[in-house]
Amino acid sequence: MRVSLRQKIISVCDTKIEKKGEDVGLSFYAFFANKNDDPEQLMEAAHWWIMRHKLNHFEKAVKIKKMVEQLG
Repeated sequence: MRVSLRQKIISVCDTKIEKKGEDVGLSFYAFFANKNDDPEQLMEAAHWWIMRHKLNHFEKAVKIKKMVEQLG
């Protein structure tokens, strides 16, 4: 996973956790605007989330953050 996507995921997770607590869930769509302005990055996140890790649609932000931090 590219560094910029890892940084974006960690930042979004941090923001969600800060605002809603450690129980907050999110989907990989949380890392993107409501428009398809970067399809390659969206597919990279989707592949990592769905194909590689077979995660549910919604997962705890703390879990996703920990997984991404372990990447690099």
